[in-house]
Amino acid sequence: MSLSQEQIDELTEKARLIRRHIINMITEAGSGHPGGSLSCADILTTLYFHVLKVDPKNPKWAERDRFVLSKGHAAPALYAVLAEKGFFPKEELLKLRKTNAMLQGHPDMNGTPGLDISTGSLGQGLSAANGMALAAKLDKKDYRVYVLLGDGEIEEGQVWEAAMCAAHYNLDNLTAFVDNNGLQIDGPIDKVMSPGIIQDKFKAFGWNVIDIDGHDFSQIASAIEQANNTRGKPTVIVAKTIKGRGVPFMENEAGWHGKAPSRQQASEALRAI
Repeated sequence: MSLSQEQIDELTEKARLIRRHIINMITEAGSGHPGGSLSCADILTTLYFHVLKVDPKNPKWAERDRFVLSKGHAAPALYAVLAEKGFFPKEELLKLRKTNAMLQGHPDMNGTPGLDISTGSLGQGLSAANGMALAAKLDKKDYRVYVLLGDGEIEEGQVWEAAMCAAHYNLDNLTAFVDNNGLQIDGPIDKVMSPGIIQDKFKAFGWNVIDIDGHDFSQIASAIEQANNTRGKPTVIVAKTIKGRGVPFMENEAGWHGKAPSRQQASEALRAI
């Protein structure tokens, strides 16, 4: 799944639009999570505009690939991608977190087209993805399941129960991403509750492990291809990312985990993007 320069340029421009949407949405809402939304934007852009088999005109298409945003607080990134993909009008983005609006602070599959699961309680997404992947096996379907976890999120014990389960059932149609930006709401992950060497942990649980730069579209696409070609075990792609990627004053700053920029800061951020 090597990318041409034209494809890289197209994904780069799409990710730039996604990041602009993220800033505008969160600024308009006055609350939200910019840091982790910006860090995973390139992964989501690659998935939705190069990899996933989905149909915006038929969101519940039975043969579609599934995606689970386990770190549900990064919903602005997913919403921006879904809107750009055509699942719903872009005008909905600026209604983020408004009462009775489609787009709530965390993904709600009952109100938003294109969502396969409601998320927000950290640690649960991999379990849901396991169920989807196991269902595909039992139903002899060829769709694939992708899930995005945060590196702070994997401090949750349920993640490791789910990791054990996925390997036990040989869910080679399941690919997990870890958005490894090194920061969570209270600071660096190694200071709050260190997960240790993430790659070694997943290997010990029986997973195929791939390391990448989570902002390099070629590496993201190549890793997904390797995952798709792996047989007998699930794959985790540990993506090294920068929290707040694209906005210099937000980059590598834990304080931007869950804080909306002011109008002036948003203007500065948009100029940078």
